[in-house]
Amino acid sequence: MNDPFDNAKDDKAILEKFNARRPIVKLVGEDGNAYAILGSCRRAAKKAGWSAEKIKSVMDEMRSGDYNHLLGTAMKHFDVR
Repeated sequence: MNDPFDNAKDDKAILEKFNARRPIVKLVGEDGNAYAILGSCRRAAKKAGWSAEKIKSVMDEMRSGDYNHLLGTAMKHFDVR
């Protein structure tokens, strides 16, 4: 009988599919300055082919709070590594 709580394979597939739609941004080991993070995210979004409107919307959302909000928003929209 299959264990209903053994979803590791399914969870990994879902996570890979979710991350495949988000541009990769390398922040670990990089400058942690808010402006540097915004710049890295903007470049990754442009490289991924996002529209100017979507980029502006995400950048505005990132700027709308404190530093922790900026990081949380980056992790929401980008595959942060």
